[in-house]
Amino acid sequence: MKLYGGIHLDEGGMYKSVRSMHLQQSTMGIINRNIVGFGKVGYQKEVPVVTSFTQYLGSHALSSRKNDEVGRIKLTKNPLDLVLASKGYFQAQTPYGVKLTRDGRFKIDLEGNLLTLENFKVLSSEGEPVKLDKIPRQLENIKIDTNGQIKLFDPDSLKFHDMGTIAAVDSEKKPLKEINMKQGYVEESNVSLHEEAYSLITVRRNFQANRQLFIIQNDSLAKTIQELGRA
Repeated sequence: MKLYGGIHLDEGGMYKSVRSMHLQQSTMGIINRNIVGFGKVGYQKEVPVVTSFTQYLGSHALSSRKNDEVGRIKLTKNPLDLVLASKGYFQAQTPYGVKLTRDGRFKIDLEGNLLTLENFKVLSSEGEPVKLDKIPRQLENIKIDTNGQIKLFDPDSLKFHDMGTIAAVDSEKKPLKEINMKQGYVEESNVSLHEEAYSLITVRRNFQANRQLFIIQNDSLAKTIQELGRA
């Protein structure tokens, strides 16, 4: 508030404090999602991205991007558990289009289709759903190499039969030049809990600092209005 033979209220400081609190609150939302996603297979950490002019844009200056680093790889020995030990994604056909996923926990239906846990069909390198011509007696007869090629061992003829290749693509859905697919493993999230907890502490302190600043400005404004009312 400024006095120049009259009264002029400068609200900029209070608005900036409120916008900063909104920004920190939205950032805490991203961090909380990462903490919740820690135990999810294939979950990729969200990284907060803050643009310029946050004092004017507030939470609108905040966006996020995916951290595509490989997460922790865990041995399961399940023949239909697959992991990409490099950056990339599996593709699944959904009613809303092709979905990219790092979750390689697959299953086979009665028709021989390779499905995700959500019952979406896994796509091959040809862009078609992966379908086994013959359902194996034992899942251990399914062999998948590092390039995603599926071979089915026939115990009667003692021969392997080609069943297609599972697609592995980048974030733009372009085929990977080098595929490092591993059978019998799953990828846990790439979230580090101690890093998220540290970030959360910093963000909460910033929120509290802006909250305290807002309270101080608000109290000062209230006292000024009271004094003017007595004059």
